[in-house]
Parts: sequence; C-alpha cells; structure tokens
Amino acid sequence: MGEERGARAAYAHALAVLRVRGRALAVALLPAAFAVVLLTGAATGHLPGAGWDAARWAVSALAAVALVAGAAVATVIVRARPALTPTVEIPEASAPDLYRMVRDLAGRLDVPVPSGIALTPDCDSWLEDRTHPAHGRPAVPGLHRSDTPPVLVIGSPFLWWMRVTELRAVLAPVVAGTGPSAHPDIAAARRFVRGLDAAVAVADRPGLDPVRRLGARFVGAVARVLLRGCRGHAAEMERGVAAAASERAQAVDYGLRIVAQEQVGLAYAGWDRLLTRVALPAWRMGRWPSRLDAGVVSALTELSRRDRLAEGFTSRLGERPACDLLEEPGLVDEATSLLAARLFHGGHAEVGPDWAPVDWQRYPDEVVDRKWRTEAARLHRVLDRLGVDQDAEATLARVMDHLSTTRTGETLAAAITAEVSREATAGAPLPGAEPGAPAAGPDGPAGAPDPRPSQDPAGPRAAPALQDPDLPDPAGPRAAPALQDPALQDPALPAPDVPAPDVPAPDVPAPDLPSAPPPISVPGDIDHAAWGPAGDALPLFPLQPPRSGRELLADHVTAMVCCAAVDTAGAEPGLDWLDGPTLLVGGKRHPDLAARILSLIEDADPEPLRSWLATVGVRPEKPVRLV
Repeated sequence: MGEERGARAAYAHALAVLRVRGRALAVALLPAAFAVVLLTGAATGHLPGAGWDAARWAVSALAAVALVAGAAVATVIVRARPALTPTVEIPEASAPDLYRMVRDLAGRLDVPVPSGIALTPDCDSWLEDRTHPAHGRPAVPGLHRSDTPPVLVIGSPFLWWMRVTELRAVLAPVVAGTGPSAHPDIAAARRFVRGLDAAVAVADRPGLDPVRRLGARFVGAVARVLLRGCRGHAAEMERGVAAAASERAQAVDYGLRIVAQEQVGLAYAGWDRLLTRVALPAWRMGRWPSRLDAGVVSALTELSRRDRLAEGFTSRLGERPACDLLEEPGLVDEATSLLAARLFHGGHAEVGPDWAPVDWQRYPDEVVDRKWRTEAARLHRVLDRLGVDQDAEATLARVMDHLSTTRTGETLAAAITAEVSREATAGAPLPGAEPGAPAAGPDGPAGAPDPRPSQDPAGPRAAPALQDPDLPDPAGPRAAPALQDPALQDPALPAPDVPAPDVPAPDVPAPDLPSAPPPISVPGDIDHAAWGPAGDALPLFPLQPPRSGRELLADHVTAMVCCAAVDTAGAEPGLDWLDGPTLLVGGKRHPDLAARILSLIEDADPEPLRSWLATVGVRPEKPVRLV
C-alpha cells in the first residue's frame, strides 16, 4: 500500500471497521457458545439437575434464534445491491486512446489499472466499485471478483472542455486511488460499509409482502446500529485514502494540475448554468438537446467574451481536446445528453414525437417559440376564467390593461398557479412523459422523489450544432451576441413553465426523428437497473425548486411580450448560451425588458413597457398567434 501520508491511518481505520463487524459476529455467536458449554456439561455429568436442564433448553432456543437472525442479517448485507451511479460505460474499443492514457497514468503511479471507464453528466470524477454480483459486471479474467479494480467515472463535460494534458493531470489523483482500493483490509471494510448502506434501504423495496417487509425492517435496524458504530472510522479511512492518493499523484503533472483545477471550476459553472437556463426549458417542451457536452465549449467561449477575467481560457482551444480520445464523440455526447435528461427531468429512454432530440440550430423554433406561445395561451385562458374582457382577442394590450388597473398582480398570479396545478393534476402526460407516468408540474415531474445520492459523492449546452468542439466561434444563425455580463441574469427570459396539455403544437414543421442514440451501457437493463438496493429506476435530481406565483406571472407576461414582438415587429426567438431563451430584435438582445415587466406587475405602471414597445415597434393591439 505504500508509505504515503494517510496510508497507515487509512489501514488503521479499516481495521477498526472490520472490528465492528467482528464484534457483531461475536454477539450473534455468544448464545451458541453458552449453549455449547451447557450441553457439554450435561454430556459429561458436571451440570446435573432440573435447573440446569431448563437453562440448557432456554439458552439453546435463544442460540438457535440468534443464529437464524444473524444468518439472515448477514445474508441480506452480503446480497443487498449497493448503490450504483447512472453512467454511460465506455468500452475500450470505442476509446482506445483514453484507455491508453489511463493505463499510462496507472503505470507511472505504480497502481492497478481501473477495470473500466464510464462517463457521467456531472463535473466530477471518482472511482466506483462495481464488483458486486448484482451489478452484472463480468469479472476481469484471472482475478477474483473481489480483487477487481474499481471503475473510473469521469464527468463528461471535462472531456469536451479540457485539453488532453489537463485531463491527465486532473485524473492523476483519482487513478492513484486504485492503489489503496487494492489493499485487502480497506477493500473488505468498504464492502462491509456498502453492504450495510444497501441493507438499510431493503425495507423500502416495493413488492415485499408484510412478513418479508417486517424482516427487512429488522435487518435495517441492525444495519443502522452497525453503521453508527463504524461511520466515524469509515470517514477517516476515506480521508486517509484520499491523502495517500494525492501524495502519490504529486509525482505526475503536479504543476499542470494546479492550472487544470481552474478549468474544473469553470466547467462546473458553465455546466450548471446551461442545465438550468438552456437544457431545462427544452426538456419541459419534450425536447432534449443532443449535444450538451459540445455546448459547454460554446457557453464557456461566450463567457470568455463577456467576462474579461475569462479571456485567457479560450487560448487553450487550439490544443487537442480530450474528446478526441473517443472514437465517436458525437454518439457518446448524445448518450450522456439523454442520461442527463433522464436524471434531471425524468424523461424516458425511447425517442418519440413527444420526446425527441433537438440540435442547437432548431432550438429557437422547437423550444423557445413553443415555450412563449404555450405560456401566452395559458395566460389568456386564465384571463377568460377571471372574466377579464372575455370578448377581447388574444392581444398584449388586454394583458397590460388588466395589470395596469389592478394594484398588484397577486390575483392573476394565483390564478396562473392554480391553472398550472390543475394541468399537472389532470393526468395528461406532458411532452417527454411516459404513458402512465405522473403529470409534470410547473417545475418538474409531479411526485418526484427526493434526491438520494449514490454512495459515492459525485461531485449542458446551448448553441447551433458544433461540428468541432474546438471552434472558437460557435455562434449560429440565431445565437444571441454577447451584450452583457454573464453574472447579470435576465429574469425576463426564465425557464418555461409546463406547456398546457390541451393545446396543440405550434405551427412548426415536425422534427425528423433520428434513430435512438446508442444504448446507455450500464450493468443490467437500463430501465430496471438497480441504482439503489431496491432495484429502483433512475433517480431524479430536480434542478430548481418550484417557482412562486409572482415568478410564474412574470414568465407568462414575458412570453406574451415576446410573442407580440415576433408577430408584429419582426423579432425572432433566439438562444443565449448563458441565459437560455432570449428575444432578438434586429439581431440584438434587450436585457432591459425584465425591469419594465416587473414595473407593470408590481407597480401597475405600464408606461416603461409601452415606451419599450414603441421603440421596438411592437403593436400591442394586434392579436398574436398562440399554439
């Protein structure tokens, strides 16, 4: 295991974890030991009498119960399926250069080579043990299953944004962790802790009969007691392993790693911004961007244009990108993009009319325009139900007149919230929802489970289709130019709400439905693979909390203004790499629209918005086209 700092501490804490396991085994065997003593005393004639006979029967019965319970607990702990992170597995045939780089790293660090490589739609990298038989992963030839090295999980944005040298420097301390993982005591301690964690969740497994559920709850209670006993030692063991791996990795690209860490933080910021501002609106409209990872390059390039602090980052783009280590980066990007949609929104794996991939060039028409017209239609339905000028046409003037005659927009905001809730509970599947799946609410699928991260802490996407992720200028025909600081959010263009289930699609040509992306390679069936001990489907990690009624009202009024601008002033729906859906008037953004809409909603003052409409040439009295 080596003499790195932390290695001895990790070994000592691993032994402490195993001692907890040994004490539990001793407690289970203690009644049997007393029973053996009493039975031996009876056989040799040293413990005669009715009292000793009664004690022998009682202790023997207790020993039998303890042995049966202990065997049941041990069986559940050993067989329980540990948590598994949803990933896209990369076989060596599809990324020989990447595997070669990882093997070279392992050789320079003198540690075992990871048994495989997988990608996850997250900005983190780690090692994950997938040796449990329930994971369905074949053992490495010549090695016992328990001796198989862990799988290297890499955040997919890293491969598109980082250069090859930067990726190697970032992965060095991660790959170095395979050394401590190979130590038998540390590996046994980790298997024990993972088994306890999996056993706790067995009682929540669906389909258990009452008797089995009662037994599972007993096993879960015992596992919780054992977890409390070894939790501190397990945490210290992992800290020691991390310290040992970090010290060993200092011999490989240490100086470059310091520089590469800056790219990790930048990639995380761009990934989070693109998920919430660009990908989420598309998912809610039943479209999933199929090039999220390539979009990271475009978004961060846009950031470098807006923020002088990031100007130096794009100078690296002339170097070889890490995605060149993949044989088919486009197919891998498509698979990870679909996995991101399933994890963060709840979409399903099958491609269909209501759940189809969309490229960045078609994003403005298929996502942005549909979003605005869907929300505008909902706004006018709510006004009809409130009895506001029911004979009027669907015009912006109708909305402005109503909001300018009320002191606040609370009534309309509450009505919109109720309408969204009614649509969510109506049971009609929204775009991207599977038949029979719960309807989505305004901010995600209804009844979404709370995020339950996997046992390993894990630490997307707007632009026209990129043929080469290294292109420094990915702007497309409707990509908004950089006109503001990325830190300034534009609340006038928030993520869309859920489209109404009873309105038809906009008058946009139906997208060509390409063949489904390559299947996401995971242990077991993708739709039934056990990401947790209960064999659940993919977990859901909602990106945003539910929005307030005031935010929903601002969204809908903004959508109505944008529809009027498109229909009467020649404006166009556009896509901003950092802020998502945006309105382009003469090819330029108008970030000052948000404050004018808030003035109308909160102060009942339509003059700032009227002035803006007059400047742009929007005619609010003209009807707009709804979906």
